[in-house]
Order: sequence, then C-alpha cells, then structure tokens
Amino acid sequence: MTDTKKVRVRFAPSPTGELHIGSLRTALICFLFAQKNKGTFIFRAEDTDRKRFVEGATERQLRDLYWAGVSVDEGVVLEDDAVVEKGDYGPYIQSNRIDIYKKHVDELVKEDKAYHCFCSADRLQEMRERQQTQKLPPKYDRKCLDLTKEEIQTKIDNREDYVVRFKIPKGKTQFNDLVYGKIIVDNETLDDLVIMKSDGFPTYHLAVVVDDYLMKVSHIFRGMEWLPSAPKHVLLYNAFGWTSDMPEFCHMANILNKNKKKLSKREGSVSVADFRAEGYPKEAIINFIALLGWNPKTEQEIFTMDELIDQFDTAKMNKAGGVFDLDRLAWMSKEHIKKMSVDEIYDDAISFLQQKDYFKNAIKEQQSKSYIKRIIVVEQDRLENFTQIGEDNRFFFANVTTDKDLLKWKDNSFEQTKHVLKKAQEVLSAVDTNDWTRKNLEMLLMDAAEDKRGDFLWPLRAALTGKKHSPSPFDCAWIFGKEETLHRLEMAIDLL
Repeated sequence: MTDTKKVRVRFAPSPTGELHIGSLRTALICFLFAQKNKGTFIFRAEDTDRKRFVEGATERQLRDLYWAGVSVDEGVVLEDDAVVEKGDYGPYIQSNRIDIYKKHVDELVKEDKAYHCFCSADRLQEMRERQQTQKLPPKYDRKCLDLTKEEIQTKIDNREDYVVRFKIPKGKTQFNDLVYGKIIVDNETLDDLVIMKSDGFPTYHLAVVVDDYLMKVSHIFRGMEWLPSAPKHVLLYNAFGWTSDMPEFCHMANILNKNKKKLSKREGSVSVADFRAEGYPKEAIINFIALLGWNPKTEQEIFTMDELIDQFDTAKMNKAGGVFDLDRLAWMSKEHIKKMSVDEIYDDAISFLQQKDYFKNAIKEQQSKSYIKRIIVVEQDRLENFTQIGEDNRFFFANVTTDKDLLKWKDNSFEQTKHVLKKAQEVLSAVDTNDWTRKNLEMLLMDAAEDKRGDFLWPLRAALTGKKHSPSPFDCAWIFGKEETLHRLEMAIDLL
C-alpha cells in the first residue's frame, strides 16, 4: 500500500445464475488483496436487473465462495444457512437501496448534471441505425437535453416513460489503473449514459459509484471489459464532489479459451458448481484461477491459499489474458491431491464414490472406510480429481471374472501357471493378518518370484483383478485383505 487509507474491497455479483469461474477469480483477487493488507472483504448483491434475477442465486454464490476458502467480512453473508446482512454500511442488497439512488439521481438533475429522456426504444433504434450508416460513433443525440421544466413535468404527468441520463461534460478524463497505468479519454467519445431506468431502478453505473462511495470502498477489482466504463464512473465521482474519495481501479485481464478469446458461459463447464461436481479439490481451483492474470515472478506453480496471500501484489498482475487450460488444471489438481492426507481425500471423495453404481453394488466390507482408504493410498499419485477413485479399478468393488488365457505369462503352460498360483497361495496363507502390510507383502512375493518376476507376478495380478493393467499385485492383495486374496487365488486355480 502506498497510503494509509483503510483497505476495503468489494465483490458484487448479480444474482442471475451460478458463480462463474471468472467471478470467482475476481472474488479471490479481492480476498487476497484484503488479506495481504489487513483489510475488509465485502460481498454486495447487485440485483437491480430484475428481468434476469434468479431466486436463490446469491445463496449458492456464497456457498461456492465459502467452499473455495474465500470468507466474507462484511455485507451479504450466510449464517445458519440463511442469507443475512452484516456491517455498518448497509443495506448491501441493491434492491433495498432504491431510495438512496433516487436521492442521488435527483441531486444530479437539480444541479443540471443529469436530465430526463423520453425517447422511445424505436427512436433510439432508428438513431443507432442512422449513425451506423453514417459511420458515426453510437451516442445519444441529446434530443431531450433542451426540454424545459414545464415540458418535462407535462410528460411526467402524462405518464410517459422516461430514463435519466448523465450529462457528459466537455474536456478529457484521466485516471490511473493499477494494471494498465495512466488512461486519458476524450469526453467527446463518451455517451450520455442512462443512470436511472424507466422502472425506477438505477443502472449499474450509477449504483456502483454511489455504493462504492457510501461503503468507503478503497480499491475496485473487476474484469477489463469494464475498463471503458471507468471514465464514466470517474466523471460521476467528480459530479458528486467525491473526487478525493475515489477508489483506485484495478482492471484484470480477461480469462481466455484456447482460441485466445474471452471465456464464455456457452463453452460448457465454466461455473464453480460444475468444477465442484467434477471433483476438483478447492485448493487446485484456487491455485489455477489465481495464476490466470497474476504471475508470482518465480518458478513456483503450486500454491496454498496462505502462500498466495503472502506473495500477492498487484504489480505482478498481467495485462495479457490468461488461458483457461483444462489440462493444466488437471495437472495442478493432481499435484494438490498428492499433498493431501488420506483422511482429507476420503472426506472430499466419499460423496462422489457413493454415487457410483459399482460402489452401491459392492459388499459391505468393500464400502467400509478402512477399505476405501487403502484404495486411496494406492491410487493417490494418479488421481486428477475425486471422481476417479476406483473408476479404473472397479475389480476392487466386484467379484473378479478371470479369463483362463489371461492367467498365463507369455508361452507358459496352464500347468506352469497353476504351479505359480499355488506357490503364491502357499506364501500368502502363511502370512499373519497382523503382518498383512504393503511392505511385507511386496517383500515376500518378490522373494517368491526370485528372478522370474513376470512368470510369477503376471498370473497373480490376473487372478486378483482379471485385468491386464492394474496396481501391483502386492497393492491389490493388501487392499483386498487376506481372506479375499486367497479366495480369488483359489478361484483362478480351480479355473485352471
């Protein structure tokens, strides 16, 4: 921080659907900045677009944030599964602030900084088409700017629909962005933006400025698609006389798809709920999206939340967009799962496993916590997400069906194969259940194999799993336990 202003940042999504992965990135950056600077992270619900309002969206957005480890200090929060408001600067839901916005709009109108506009949608459409034909910038032509007070009142009395527009002053507008630096805009290029809609609700532009000022927001983090709107917001701050309290702007580079175009909601799984359902650990998703537009300037790629907080700096944010690469997410997910304890993986993965038919049809012992944890130990280094547990090794949850020919190693005869399996049976029968450990089983079976590992281990693997590819036979025997391992060996011997 370059000054002593108290850091207050806000995440202000619209309750129009699920939490988008790009929105989580915005919330995360706000959270990291607040944590790094001992500031306050505010959640505000911008619900003035009533046509797109979705019941329960705010609650689900908060749940996704909390799941990801992004906690909310002030504003709209969840308490005992209910959406409530907490803080001294509320209401934090915009639809409950309509009187506040109306007061500020009336102030601008009174000071001749805003005006009523009664133009119909048809007239505005014709105006835009004409401007396109003449290759002029699309701007309102200020037809209603010169209406007298009497004309305005007559139209209002006649219940004509109107909006309120902000009158862009002449000159240039300058501001500094923490990512893109100094930006200067000629006001001639700006349109007289609507600040109050015909339904009496404010537009985003008016509401966001009023709310950020009244809630003492110090820094604004948002996607770069809002960069063209920043000069308009600066002008509104100036119009209200709030110039000295203007927040600092930080516009973040867009998240891109593999074609280097902005990631769209139409491209499949881009909501946080989707990635949760696909079994990615929250640590991996947070790590992944933190690096979409932010570069730690080191070789480190795998971060915990605490490490991200410690290293976060707006000076390390990129101007170029970050590519949303699912292969990279899968790699990060794999690396994070490797670092997790077996208990942590079990707690995160059990709900996914319980949805699988092969798990539902398994016997009680194969559904036990200790059994599943043994599978996790063996599969952990290969897992990219929690839905994969047991997926490639379904024989852990089902009776094995072994092909007689599969039991043979290369050109060995059935008699040789039977002899090998009986030897394995003899070795394993002698192992006490207290000594049935991965390490001990591997040592005993490797000793029994002597220098003919393929001849010995291949039939054992096939007998236990019925597959060409599987974890090692020692791992499988350890997971199954002594009784089931000997049972499967006996079945294979009987088959031969």
